[in-house]
Amino acid sequence: MTPVAKREAVAHLKSHRGLSERRACQIAGADRKMVRYEPHRAPYTALPGRLRDLANEWRRFGYLRLFVLLRREGEASGINRIYRLYREEGLTVRKRKARRKALGKRPRS
Repeated sequence: MTPVAKREAVAHLKSHRGLSERRACQIAGADRKMVRYEPHRAPYTALPGRLRDLANEWRRFGYLRLFVLLRREGEASGINRIYRLYREEGLTVRKRKARRKALGKRPRS
């Protein structure tokens, strides 16, 4: 069960059953600190779009090189967040097109 689901379960038990926070956390198997936790991370709304734009511009760059480009632009996000967004966006290093091979046999001289 994820922390979000546990938080929702505790909120449900508190509001609909009238249980205390301590009792609801005990029933849901949630830690009280986890239930009270509020994330402080700022939402990244423009970052996935910028990452996608850079990946389209530099098709042969992977997430490591894109991370360096974002760093040069002043993005403070770490490599793990960039990698997670890279995977969520479905980005990959584009393959190069195969060279055409000669058809048929070459004449002997």
